[in-house]
Amino acid sequence: MRTKDKIRKNFSLLRKKKYFEVTEKFFFPLIPLIKKIRFKKIKIASYYPSNYEVNTLSLFQIMKKKNISISLPTIFHVNKMKFLEWTYLDPLKVNKYGMLEPTSLSKTTRPNIFLVPLLAYDNQKNRLGYGKGFYDTFLNSYFRRNKKIVTIGVAFSFQKYNKLPVSKFDFKLDYVLTEKGIY
Repeated sequence: MRTKDKIRKNFSLLRKKKYFEVTEKFFFPLIPLIKKIRFKKIKIASYYPSNYEVNTLSLFQIMKKKNISISLPTIFHVNKMKFLEWTYLDPLKVNKYGMLEPTSLSKTTRPNIFLVPLLAYDNQKNRLGYGKGFYDTFLNSYFRRNKKIVTIGVAFSFQKYNKLPVSKFDFKLDYVLTEKGIY
């Protein structure tokens, strides 16, 4: 079996090579899923796209029209993550990793649906991230306190890998959304 680092490198290059822009249509399968989940108040945590990740900007526009709150991750302390409220077109700042995040004036939120970026995924809904463990650490800790959460990996269909190596620290996704739909 290939190591996570080798798979990361290969899928990072593949994503850069095969990247394409998505439209609102990409995110349409989320709407029936969100309705099916039936949380009292939907609070979506997403990510601001970078490094050839699926572009979520059209999703932000959809959620704003539907009056659904969005939050984005921010890094604090020693590589810890939390989610702050964000409204489409509100100012963002660049963090120490070069990623855009809400300003520190934004309010911390408790999302119940997480849209998670990834480099690769498999049929068992395992996710391979960038290797720093931000999402796995956050989601494992958050899930211990909030059992009612849903995680959705956001990717292109070409990011599917046969069987990813996993460890006890990896957080398994509930769904994966690609241009071919949601599963």
